[in-house]
Amino acid sequence: MSPSTWTLEIESPAPAARLFKALLDWHNLAPKLLPNIVASAAGVQGDGSVGSVRQLNFTSAMPFGYVKERLDFVDFDKFECKHSLVEGGDLGKKIESASTQFKFEQTSKGGCVCKVVTTYKPLPGVENKDEVAKAKEAVTGTIKAAEAYLLANPGTYA
Repeated sequence: MSPSTWTLEIESPAPAARLFKALLDWHNLAPKLLPNIVASAAGVQGDGSVGSVRQLNFTSAMPFGYVKERLDFVDFDKFECKHSLVEGGDLGKKIESASTQFKFEQTSKGGCVCKVVTTYKPLPGVENKDEVAKAKEAVTGTIKAAEAYLLANPGTYA
């Protein structure tokens, strides 16, 4: 099957630079901010630069136990990064591959717009419509949880 793509735009009152930094550090924030979903998380390979891998371990609230994602690209000046799923999740069960690109664009009001593009290759015969809706909801929840934390802690990731 050919790759499929979905996009999402999320507006936030949080500044682009801070939300971008929070996303890069999500393996440290997620267990604190979403303990009902993320049981634990850690960097498992590398120093956080391109090529590094992090693992997020989920609670029973998720249909799978964990994901490992690799940082494939990062641009600190443009607040842009790309991660690829390398293990866990629906990899090998429903999808052959998946990657997600995030770009945070500053707005004139001091907040930002988070633009998300996910490209995935479904396994033959697998329909992913429900999973796409769930993925969009999960990404929105992630961004909104980071946003709430940043607004409550104005000096964090400044």
